[in-house]
Amino acid sequence: MLRLRFPLFLVIAVALFMGGCKKGTKLEPAVEKPPTEQKPTEQPKAEPPKTVEEPTVSKKEVSFQMIHFDFDKYNLRPDAIDGLNQNARVLMENPETKIRIEGHCDERGTVEYNLALGEKRASAAKDYLVKLGVSASRIETISYGKERPIDFGHSEEAWAKNRRDEFKVISQ
Repeated sequence: MLRLRFPLFLVIAVALFMGGCKKGTKLEPAVEKPPTEQKPTEQPKAEPPKTVEEPTVSKKEVSFQMIHFDFDKYNLRPDAIDGLNQNARVLMENPETKIRIEGHCDERGTVEYNLALGEKRASAAKDYLVKLGVSASRIETISYGKERPIDFGHSEEAWAKNRRDEFKVISQ
């Protein structure tokens, strides 16, 4: 009896499965109507659209110098000061531009330490720009610590590239 239950159950399951499938539908043949004659109607000739030249206000692309720092330092090197002087000129020429200074570190050290060091680096750059006459309200700072390296290598050269401040335009 047990031997008959399984095959019987299998046959019933297959029958139900097949019975539940969608039935084929018959399509009615399309009836073609004879073409009716259409009289061409005259449409008024459309004039080509007039192009109105609107004055284009293009925002001048603003770019800033990235500056770098020595290992475990946030004081400004001479090459960083040159870059900051250039960045100050760009900001003075574009008085509506607001920026964010992003402080970065290399991978050595703890997350907490590098976040604090990155903030000191960003603040040092901001303070220098403010001394040159840029309004502090136009500058935000943030630290990414070691979280956003630009070079993923594990050498002094890679680490030197990652110890930096980046200047990002947040509004113009």
